[in-house]
Amino acid sequence: MENTPHTKPRDSWTFSPEINAEIRRAAETGIYDIRGGGAKRRVPHFDDLLFLGASMSRYPLEGYREKCDTSVTLGTRFAKKPIELKIPVTIAGMSFGALSGPAKEALGRGATMAGTSTTTGDGGMTNEERGHSEKLVYQYLPSRYGMNPDDLRRADAIEIVVGQGAKPGGGGMLLGQKITERVAGMRNLPVGIDQRSACRHPDWTGPDDLEIKILEIREITNWEKPIYIKVGGARPYYDTALAVKAGADVVVLDGMQGGTAATQDVFIEHVGQPTLACIRPAVKALQDLGMHRKVQLVVSGGIRTGADVAKALALGADAVAIGTAALVALGENDPKWAAEYTKLGTTADAYDDWHEGKDPAGITTQDPELMKRLDPVEAARKLRNYLAVLTLECQTIARACGKSHVHNLEPEDLCALTIEAAAMAGVPLAGTSWIPGQGTF
Repeated sequence: MENTPHTKPRDSWTFSPEINAEIRRAAETGIYDIRGGGAKRRVPHFDDLLFLGASMSRYPLEGYREKCDTSVTLGTRFAKKPIELKIPVTIAGMSFGALSGPAKEALGRGATMAGTSTTTGDGGMTNEERGHSEKLVYQYLPSRYGMNPDDLRRADAIEIVVGQGAKPGGGGMLLGQKITERVAGMRNLPVGIDQRSACRHPDWTGPDDLEIKILEIREITNWEKPIYIKVGGARPYYDTALAVKAGADVVVLDGMQGGTAATQDVFIEHVGQPTLACIRPAVKALQDLGMHRKVQLVVSGGIRTGADVAKALALGADAVAIGTAALVALGENDPKWAAEYTKLGTTADAYDDWHEGKDPAGITTQDPELMKRLDPVEAARKLRNYLAVLTLECQTIARACGKSHVHNLEPEDLCALTIEAAAMAGVPLAGTSWIPGQGTF
């Protein structure tokens, strides 16, 4: 009997064309690949959860007649002046340097129109952002770039960054072509030289030192400003507990789907945990300490839709933060620049070389000509619209579950489509009462 030849050779799953291409690139250059844009691999995410809307056993709210509140207050534990937001969606920290001046202005304008806050990121506070942000959170990073007591006092809250979701345990990078005179001046760096941020704070090595640092910042700001602690999604239970014990008003938890201006690809894809896996352990830590809702939890990393917002809140978060989605709303990766993305060897939807400073949309660049392409007023309008849609979608789901405030959403309102998502979120597998690891069908 003759052997039937294979009609089509099979690619190896282990040594796929993408893996082989990366091996060849590494062999040719001798350097690791860096990029932005967050993790691209498929991991369990909010799409793997569904809401159980009201039917017979639950009573929904009428969308046009019954109110569903979306307000949130951050920093109620110790701060004299907590931040009052109209919506549970904030803008995550993205630095001037990684982003252009017009982009920072647009974020400030759009967030203010929507009634929420924006965050400085590494590199200091710009006049564009402070001038147009009604509520501005000042990031206090290991690098200390641009840090000064006057700007700490000018801020509405302070976010001490211990880790980021895309690179927990690692620092970011800003290539020399984006270190202009202005960026260099704010960071006290030489012009045109690659910069790498530190991976840990230079003046403390643990939670006891962090407690001292928090007290120092509170004294500088007269105990007025809420103090956030931002951690990457690595060990969320213990990191949240230690942040609370160190004196945080707010914990910001960033999962691995969080974007970043630039770091090693191996970090982005292989370090940290999915956002979905991080929320329940963090909430459990707050509950065990009797601090849930007293210390607020802000979740970030891959938030895209109002459904994502609602699911994060149902799992126990008080608010969410968006970064990549906000940039897309401003105009990042817009197909209208398709021809220019092609010249860069990529496509609009796949573009993640934001660190190279060649962004056709004028958002992740310091090139004066490219920056002119972004109208901060028009970009702010788009961001405001996007934030409004996220809020309306979240409200719609909350009303469908019979809730008069989006914070009344709870795990009981959810089920999971996969065993993995059920185990991570701590909600039943759809069609069953089974939560993996917590009993039987």
